[in-house]
Parts: sequence; structure tokens; C-alpha cells
Amino acid sequence: MSILTIKNRSIGESHIPLVIPEIGINHEGNIEKAFQMIDDAFQAGAEIIKFQTHVVKDEMSAAAKKVIPGNADVSIYEIMERCALTFEEEREIKRYIEKKGMIFLSTPFSRAAANHLESLDVDAYKIGSGECNNYPLIEHIASFGKPIILSTGMNNIESIKPAVEIMEAKNIEYALLHCTSMYPTPYEKVNLGAIDDLKLNFPNAVLGLSDHSLGNYTCFGAVPLGASILEKHFTSDKSWPGPDIPISIDPWELKDLINGTQAIWKALGGKKEILPEEQVTIDFAYSSVVSIEPIKKGEKLTRDNVWVKRPGTGAIQAIDFKNVIDKIATQDISPDVQIDWNMLK
Repeated sequence: MSILTIKNRSIGESHIPLVIPEIGINHEGNIEKAFQMIDDAFQAGAEIIKFQTHVVKDEMSAAAKKVIPGNADVSIYEIMERCALTFEEEREIKRYIEKKGMIFLSTPFSRAAANHLESLDVDAYKIGSGECNNYPLIEHIASFGKPIILSTGMNNIESIKPAVEIMEAKNIEYALLHCTSMYPTPYEKVNLGAIDDLKLNFPNAVLGLSDHSLGNYTCFGAVPLGASILEKHFTSDKSWPGPDIPISIDPWELKDLINGTQAIWKALGGKKEILPEEQVTIDFAYSSVVSIEPIKKGEKLTRDNVWVKRPGTGAIQAIDFKNVIDKIATQDISPDVQIDWNMLK
């Protein structure tokens, strides 16, 4: 069973799922907003927080000034120029997160961004779906030798394979997150069955879901399928501006996601058996064979003079009811008495 370790947090199917609230660019370049979201995520129980690291000139050519994302009304170039944090701000954010005992994680969108994160001595890297087939960048990040979480939206098994080969060649721990890059993702396009495809084709990968659908439903559904990482965009306030705000969860939803995934994970496994802890309930919930009429010594037991009633503390329980019918009483039996085998012949 594959394991991914970031700092001292082990991630895999044998461990409680890791929920990653992605602040991303929801701060819109405002570091005070970033701090508020960090505080709110911490209060909700987050163990880790993810940002995005953008060095616009190294990330995009001038052609990006003409490309408008489906969830925005201005060019991707303009969005990233507006939302990019300075290197010093990112250093301050990392320090602030780690002071709270959480893990800082960020997605570099360029070689310069990756180098900056490495200079901050990050513990792991998150690579976004758009870079899943950006093999030169993956190879550069993998050269650092640190764990990688790779989202796989807009890619299929064939285009994911070279990325996996790069990571495995570097002998690093990695996770693959299924993702549908639609904002928001309709539930019928989430395709949770893709987790099974990833499991079949990449048995060494820790698996997860980077989800852009509304609410927490699909993340809950991914846990029984083997998702050990659940990533959702996060904001303190859904009324804030920003292209990712409409698909973001708020602090209450984040807390619900953390608690819910833990509950579902704990409930998985096992087999259909009677637990020792159920005995206290068995004692009152089971039924025992009981006399319902006076029964004389030598009289035959029938459905007219015995039946089954709670509690289940009698010697003969309901499962053996048929075995007492037509037996002969060896003594007088008053009504409402739990029948014992020594009363019968």
C-alpha cells in the first residue's frame, strides 16, 4: 500500500484522508486576506494550506494576454499579475502557517516559481493539472527529490504515464489527484470512476481528488473509492471577488469536509459479524421464548402458550423458537416466564 509523507504526516489509504484547502489566488494579491483565510482554515481544523506561486513573466508569454479563462472576464495574464504575491510575502505566509503547526504547500507554475519555493525549503510540491503534461517542468521539480502531488485534470492515462515515469525515475513519493477542470464541475462530469483507472494503471501512487464541484458531496463519495487526499478551493467569505470564489468552500464547509471524510474513513472496512460491543444492546433488543399462558406439567408447548418477547436474556432465544414447539413441559409454568431448556422434555 503506497504512502506519501509530508513532514511527519503520512498519507495513504491506511491513514485519515488529508484535506487540502486551496487558498490559491483567492487573496487577490491582498496578504491580509491571505492571513484571514489561514486563520479561518486553522480554526476549521486544517493540517495544511495550499497557495499558488506565480512568476508571471517566466510563466506566460505575451499571447496569454489574449486568453480569457472560462471562469473570468479578463485575461489569464491580467489575473495572475493582479494576484501574484511577492517572494517576501510568500516567505512571510509560509512562516505564519508553520508557526501554527500546519504545512505550507504551493503550486509553482514556472521554473522560476519552483526555484523560489525550493529556496523557501518547502516540504513538498503540488503540480496543477495544466502542468500534468508539462514534462520539462515536472522533471525540474522532481530533481529536488521531494514529494509531489500531481493533479490530472485535462489529461488521460497516456499523458499521465510520462509524468509518473519521471517521478518514479527520481524515486520520489507521489500522489495523483483525479480532477475535472470545469468551474464549477457538474456532478455528472466529476467521474469518480477515474480513481479506479488511476489505481489500476499507477499502483505505486497515492490517490486523491481535486474537486471543483459545488459542496462536499463528491469528496465524501471519493473516500470509499480510495481517495487519500481531498483538495478544494477555500475562502473566508464567498462574497469576495475572484474567479475561484464561486467554487470555493467556506470555513463551515471546510470543517464539515474534514470531519466528514474522517468519519467515512473510520467507517470503512470490516465484515458482517456480531461485535462484542453489541452485547449490551443484544441483552435488551433480542427476544427470548416466553410463556404467554399458564402451562401445566405434561402439556405440549404451542404457539398459543409460548411466544417471543424482549429482552434477549432468556435461555432460549427467538432463533430457536421452532425447536420448542411440541416439546412437553416438565413442570408447571406461569405466564410471562422466560422458558429454559430444563423446563422441557
